[in-house]
Amino acid sequence: MPWKFTQKEEQRFDLVRQMRAGHLSVSELCRRFKISRQTAYKWRDLYRRGGLEGLRDRSRRPGRFAHLTSLLWRRRLRRWRQRHPSWGARKLRHELVRRFGRGSAPSVASITRWLRRWGLSCGRPRRRGGSRVKRRPLRRALRCHEVWTVDFKGWFYTADGTRVEPLTVRDLYSRYGLAIALLRRQSIAETRREFESLFAQHGLPKCIRCDNGKPFGAGGYSGLTRLSAWWVKLGIEVDFITPGRPCENGAHEQFHGVYKAEVAACPAPTLAEQQAQSNRWLRDYNYKRPHEALNMKRPGEVFGKNRRKMPGRVAAWSYPAGWQRRRVKANGEISWRGQHRYVGEAFEGEDVGLKPGRGQHWRIYFGPILVGELREKETGSIRLARHARGG
Repeated sequence: MPWKFTQKEEQRFDLVRQMRAGHLSVSELCRRFKISRQTAYKWRDLYRRGGLEGLRDRSRRPGRFAHLTSLLWRRRLRRWRQRHPSWGARKLRHELVRRFGRGSAPSVASITRWLRRWGLSCGRPRRRGGSRVKRRPLRRALRCHEVWTVDFKGWFYTADGTRVEPLTVRDLYSRYGLAIALLRRQSIAETRREFESLFAQHGLPKCIRCDNGKPFGAGGYSGLTRLSAWWVKLGIEVDFITPGRPCENGAHEQFHGVYKAEVAACPAPTLAEQQAQSNRWLRDYNYKRPHEALNMKRPGEVFGKNRRKMPGRVAAWSYPAGWQRRRVKANGEISWRGQHRYVGEAFEGEDVGLKPGRGQHWRIYFGPILVGELREKETGSIRLARHARGG
């Protein structure tokens, strides 16, 4: 503003006086004083509210200092972190806001940044992936019980409002429907009970083809869950289809479409009646319905017995001489030279083998499957192997 330094208060008062007199327009006064209309109206309003004191210069010191406020919050954060060393940023912020109020409280991102800067972050460091393992192509079914396909058809409600999750299992070669089990949820425990019954009745297949979703697959890395790891322990190969390509299990998807149109579209009054209706439909599908892929034969005409029986006891894995053996705990960790290293909860209660590699590197196997790589200079999780199909 072009006021003269020694006379600025007098010039402001002169401006306000002339504006109140009204002999000259505001635009003319602004040209004479070389100020903007906004500045002229500002000083007039300040004079109305505070008189001559309102025309004096006021301190430009800010009302609050961001760095001082942050310093106060950082002190509070350190104090609460010492009380609760295992709390994360979200919990700490929630408690700080509850105790001291939301005003000027730091964000979760700021708290996380401060904790990392102080070396107080409790999160596990992210590990880069280990070796990339190329999966073999999907196994072709050349005879019965060579490949079983499994999946969950989309859930639906019975007439009484009970939600059901249909688990469906088929033999790929004969198109024979082995089971339609109406479960209450897609849990590993319920699904395993159904497969125990199937294996006891029909024996073990050489391979099971499934998608990457739970409870069959964990997505990424080895892809195994406790269910599919159990299949591997029984000597069954697990073929995961490529994510986003249900066409690799297209025959099973067609089976679901027929079941939905003929059964699930008209739900029964209760779960028990729905299961009975599904069983009747499955018998008709296997023994009455001709199939074009079988030259119009019924699946029951092609389906045969299986010589691979369910074993009464599953032996522990045997690893070569020179390998180390470790038992996986319930939290998915193994003990290795005084440290806890995360391997995967899918292998809970099982033994993994550690094959010595170059330097202080160990390749970890669950039976024939490479799980990842353990590097002794690191802590926390191992470098999990990435299993993928293709180059």
